Amino acid sequence: MRVELFDYFLPAGRIAQAARPRGTSRLLVLDRETGAVRHCRFADFPGLLQPGDVLVRNDVRVRRARLYGRDGEDRLVEIFLLRPAGGDLRRWEALARPGRRAKKGRTVRFAEGLGAAIEEVRDGGRREVLFDREVSDALLERIGNVPLPPYIRRQAGAPDNPEDREAYQTVFAREPLAVAAPTAGLHFTHGILEEIRKRGAAIADLTLSIGSGTFKPVTSEDTEGHVIDAEDVTIPAASLDAIARARGQERRVVAVGTTVVRALETAAHLPGGLAPGKDLRFAAGIFITPGFEFRAVDALLTNFHLPRSTLLMLVCAFAGREKVLAAYEEAIRKEYLFYSYGDAMFIP
Repeated sequence: MRVELFDYFLPAGRIAQAARPRGTSRLLVLDRETGAVRHCRFADFPGLLQPGDVLVRNDVRVRRARLYGRDGEDRLVEIFLLRPAGGDLRRWEALARPGRRAKKGRTVRFAEGLGAAIEEVRDGGRREVLFDREVSDALLERIGNVPLPPYIRRQAGAPDNPEDREAYQTVFAREPLAVAAPTAGLHFTHGILEEIRKRGAAIADLTLSIGSGTFKPVTSEDTEGHVIDAEDVTIPAASLDAIARARGQERRVVAVGTTVVRALETAAHLPGGLAPGKDLRFAAGIFITPGFEFRAVDALLTNFHLPRSTLLMLVCAFAGREKVLAAYEEAIRKEYLFYSYGDAMFIP
């Protein structure tokens, strides 16, 4: 499909710049059969679930992957860590900004005496960076910054806002493997999760290690020209069992966010599918666009996504492009907030 079909205009003032207290966001409910919308609050979400539903969430924790340092001329350099190269915590795949200050052979100094050399510059601006000691999650917790997306404006090089450190992390986050938050999960409080359980819905977890592909723009004119970066997924045996029981009894599987959709639908299209048994580990590189055959997900909770993005295309595949874009127009008229710190949409 033409990428331009997934475009829309969003006034700059509708991009959320700060988090609100969890559970207080607005919630647009879209009927994907009729296109009708209802306006609720996120606190109403447990009442929209049915007894027996299985709510599947991504429990990945966001790594403090943004490092600010100084080059040999004492100029600010941002190194955005993506993942260890070959599991070596001294050698990392990374992005750099501005790129001209992180050319091959350049060195950068960071807090706590940490030093790094730019060893390679690859296509797409990716770097291979060799640090002079292991860059552990404990070190990143001390000197790293929250990897907020670029549309949330913060001063480069400034210390994190304490609010961002808490807000850009779900209350159920576990292992720090992501460079972006599964933002649909940011709305939940422990109280809302407990209310969901009291209403008879089950909660299951999986882990998708969100990488830089979440920021990767679609630069081709047609969706067929775009390739999704694969991301590692683990679905525990207990979650597979809960999903299999729900599917066998025609109960709903409700995905919290597009990362959960990609994980479950990738697994469902693998040989053996979502069969119960031992933990399932694989790479999710599936690009979901309109016409996709959904096999695992029955309902979707998600945020409002960027124009022309792969995330918007996935939502359009699930609920219909015209209905989704009409709902976005309604949300703009009603002054919803968009993107990571914005409001939510539920599509049952």
